[in-house]
Amino acid sequence: MQFDGKAIKLSLKEPGIAELRFDLQGESVNKFNRLTLGELDETVGLLEKNGDLKGLLVTSGKSAFIVGADIAEFLPLFQQPEAQLVEVFGQAQSIFNRLEDLPFPSVAAINGFALGGGLECAMAATYRVMSENAVVGQPEVKLGLIPGFGGTVRLPRIIGVDNAIEVIASGRDIKADEALRHKLVSAVVAPERVEEAALMLLKQAMQDDRWKAMVDQKKSPVLLNGIERLMSFNVAKGFIGREAGPNYPAPMEAIKVMESGAHEGREAAMAAETKGFAKMAKTPQAEALIAIFFADQFLKKTSRKQSAEAREVKTAAVLGAGIMGGGIAYQSASRGVPVLLKDISAEAIEAGFAEASRLLERQLERGRITRGKMAETLSHIQATYSYGDFSGVDLVVEAVVENPEIKKKVLAETEAAMGENAILASNTSTIPIDLLAGALKRPRNFCGMHFFNPVHRMPLVEVIRGKESSDVAVATVVAYALKLGKTPIVVRDCPGFLVNRILGPYMMASNMLVAESAPIQALDKAMERYGWPMGPAYLHDVVGLDTAYHAGQVMAEANPDRLPPGAAGRKSPVQLLFEAGYFGQKNGKGFYVYEKDRKGRPQKTYDPAVEKILAPGMVGGSEEIAPEAIVERMMLPMIFEASRCLEQDIVDTPTELDMSLVFGLGFPPFLGGLLRYADKLGAAALLKGAEKYAGLGALYQPTAQIEEMAKSGKGFHPPLGG
Repeated sequence: MQFDGKAIKLSLKEPGIAELRFDLQGESVNKFNRLTLGELDETVGLLEKNGDLKGLLVTSGKSAFIVGADIAEFLPLFQQPEAQLVEVFGQAQSIFNRLEDLPFPSVAAINGFALGGGLECAMAATYRVMSENAVVGQPEVKLGLIPGFGGTVRLPRIIGVDNAIEVIASGRDIKADEALRHKLVSAVVAPERVEEAALMLLKQAMQDDRWKAMVDQKKSPVLLNGIERLMSFNVAKGFIGREAGPNYPAPMEAIKVMESGAHEGREAAMAAETKGFAKMAKTPQAEALIAIFFADQFLKKTSRKQSAEAREVKTAAVLGAGIMGGGIAYQSASRGVPVLLKDISAEAIEAGFAEASRLLERQLERGRITRGKMAETLSHIQATYSYGDFSGVDLVVEAVVENPEIKKKVLAETEAAMGENAILASNTSTIPIDLLAGALKRPRNFCGMHFFNPVHRMPLVEVIRGKESSDVAVATVVAYALKLGKTPIVVRDCPGFLVNRILGPYMMASNMLVAESAPIQALDKAMERYGWPMGPAYLHDVVGLDTAYHAGQVMAEANPDRLPPGAAGRKSPVQLLFEAGYFGQKNGKGFYVYEKDRKGRPQKTYDPAVEKILAPGMVGGSEEIAPEAIVERMMLPMIFEASRCLEQDIVDTPTELDMSLVFGLGFPPFLGGLLRYADKLGAAALLKGAEKYAGLGALYQPTAQIEEMAKSGKGFHPPLGG
């Protein structure tokens, strides 16, 4: 018996034992595309016909088992009617069912990743053995989908309904220890022993017929009484409904599919899954989240190219031990890059270490690190008060106060102490890199490295290329950001760079609405319902009204037509609050007032007294404004500014722009990115909006690019999959 395909190899491993090996030619990973499914169908047919076999070993010829379905290949199918999707995925399910129904036991040897269809294939085997460093999961909800190859049917029957709901509805990864604890796998072994252990388990299973009970369990209804079913599914729907919200329907659909299939046998439960999958595949959320997935893949490839000329960063340094500096030092040390933390006072250094310790304590409390790992990470952070210690570092990140004169002085002092080829980067959020480079003797070794707060959570790092920044400098900073687990995006220099430049008009639009007496709470509520993690007034408070005010001054100076400091010569709401000593969360009062809860987290409440502070900036208008109008007023300026950034080559592609806002601001992923959202609206609609609000000034003036798109019928992005 032999099958030598382009995706699957089938051979006789030992007398009576076949090995089905996934090894997709021309690819670094195994994935389920039409070729692989076709060959699996063919090889299962050969296995069904061979009466001499007593067992099957399922393995991978790659460093990972199977990473899932080839979404790029299946994407065109999503444009077809639901009935056709049901038919196609029903056929795929039948192949997995036939694998499961073979008249002998099978064992899957899971190495690396087994995600989505990869885990579904492994679950079709009778047993599973897993490498201790392997990861499995059903991440389909992250694409706006649900499992389509039997995951909603097999997983609840293997690990229990409650566990399956949590895994599928969250889309999270499962590591080996958890997989073993939930009996998703029968054994966890060292990576080099996976196939050996799987073969041993297979030979044990071949000794008698006990393996048949495992197959029967996966084909039978879930054993739940009425109360258990009510508790499991109703409680889950209530919790997941609140967590996911209406903008992410896939988790709720997955629960409904599992609920409808729980009291059915395998075939009926599979039919429910295909219908649910087809329904989700046709949603705009799935289209948007798949676009985000492809964009993320594009960023990874782009970053690899941009970091090709990088110098290795073995040791780094951070100037400024505040919250940002401490966060950067923590991120570097936790990723294995030793770092010097410099400031001018012991108090500041202690604050930086306290921030790093706080973040590590959280990791320790959650069981993600050991006490030993925490101590090791802290040992990678060394305090210094002297530039003399910088002679041996490869890269320095300046993170002092956002003041150009102070930054220029510190940068010049740092450069004088650094090695000739060391790279210097400034963590500035708005100050032009070329302005700061004027203080340096080697501007070729200098660029921007803008982290977002909080550093440990926000994935984006803007790498800002100045006029004199060398390719090596940019490449080294990109590579360092990747090493820190961040997503770097290279942009060109301008006030505010990319993210804050586009955020500026959004914040300006909110100031205009507040000045027109739009209720602050209504403004925030409208934008949160739209999908933002927080409304603009609350965002101002979180960022800090002092920070927002100073950043606004820089942006207004650069763009006085679009971002004037106030309306009709009046002070803006942000300026009025700042001058009144209202700095937001940092001092407990801003657009909202804040008190800490029992866990020390700030909780906001609205205080009407703030209206007296804002009164001098009011310009009239109506308090009654529809949520749809608020969204339109807020989003149009962002779209127009994003278009200007493309016109001015601040960023290379619409994809990088979209992902900068998703990763840097939390732009709603279910919309696919700002410019994909704009494409959904259409250029003609954008021009109508500009005309509607023309009286509000240059903030609502469209670009030549958008006017051209309205004529051509094109968008910022080509059609997904086109």
